[in-house]
Order: sequence, then C-alpha cells, then structure tokens
Amino acid sequence: MIPQRLFPEHGFVETDPFSFERHLKQQGFGLVAGTDEAGRGPLAGPVVAACVILPDGCDHPGYKDSKQLSAVARAGLRRQLVEIGAKIGVGIVSPEEIDRVNILQASLLAMKKSLEDLKVIPDFLLVDGKFPVPICVAQKALIKGESRSRSIAAASIIAKEVRDEIMLGYDQQYPQFDFAVHKGYPTRIHRQRLQEFGPCPIHRRSFKGVREHFENHDG
Repeated sequence: MIPQRLFPEHGFVETDPFSFERHLKQQGFGLVAGTDEAGRGPLAGPVVAACVILPDGCDHPGYKDSKQLSAVARAGLRRQLVEIGAKIGVGIVSPEEIDRVNILQASLLAMKKSLEDLKVIPDFLLVDGKFPVPICVAQKALIKGESRSRSIAAASIIAKEVRDEIMLGYDQQYPQFDFAVHKGYPTRIHRQRLQEFGPCPIHRRSFKGVREHFENHDG
C-alpha cells in the first residue's frame, strides 16, 4: 500500500499540517490528494465524502477540521477552494446503502467515489481515519487527519458543505423533522420528531434510535 521508505522512522518529522504533502512532493509525488467524509453519526441522510488536491504552494492556515469552523467560514473556504483551482471530487452513499453495508464500509465507499469523481488520478492519497480506501492508489491513513493534513482538512470542508446542502433539501421535503436545524444528527429535537412522526424514507433503519421504531412496528 505504501513503501516504508516514504515515511521512515528517521528522516520525516511531522511539524505542521502540510508536512505530509511537502514530504510526498519531495519524494516525487506530484499530485497529493486528501479525502474525508461527513455524516457518519447522523440517524438520517447520506454519508458524503470529498477528495481534494490543493494547488502547488497552497498552505492556507484556514483549512482545518470542518467541525471547528462556523458555517460562514466553511462556505467562504469552499468558495476559495473553487477560486484557486483546487481539484475537487465528491462521493455520496445513500441511507439504503449505509444500512446494507454498515457505516464504516459506506464511508470508505463514499471516499472511493469522491476519488473517482476527481477526474484525475492522484499520485498519493492521504485518508482521514484508520482504514485505507479500497482503490489502487498509494495512500496513508491518518488518525485525526483533519488536523494533520491541509488536504484532508480541505476535503472535510467540502464534504460537510455538500452534506449540509443535501440535508437542507430534505428539510423542504420532510419539514416536520427540522433537518435544517440538526442535519440528521441525534439531537433532542430530532429524537422528539422521531417519536412523534416515526422514521421517514431517509432515516437509517440500522441505526440505534431508528431501528427500534421498525422493531416495535414489526412486533
């Protein structure tokens, strides 16, 4: 998956959130991409992943874990990524597929789809988390990658923005659930709406907090 010589015990020191990209480019990897997902925890809606290749010389300090940014800041950084010509791919996996394969496999599948949507094949892929993406590209998984790689952080911003847009659309379709407020996460108000109305078609039937409604109904 990754030659050990790329990140030897001595010779590579992680000093800042662009260390991995810088080191890989020094090793001859011209196109270094980062990938991350949004939406593993919600009870409803898809899981969305993004894959981003930042332009050469781009080390913007604003690219950080999307959960640390306000909605206004994320939207501005997303526009900036488009304006500077970052290469961006997006992958979406439906609630039905999440229920079929489980959320971990769905997240990795969304990352794979985002890479395929990129239209170019990166020389190396930095992945947020513990597990590699099931695709034939040299890669390294980074735990807490959003804070360790600008490319992964940029991907987290895109993934979060795209998923929020999708959930705003579902808010129009299912206004009784207030998806615009909680984006499908298991907040108190979301659980209250589930108790009142029962699950809708975009709820994840395999998730605790949703599956009980189907079990009770079947019983």
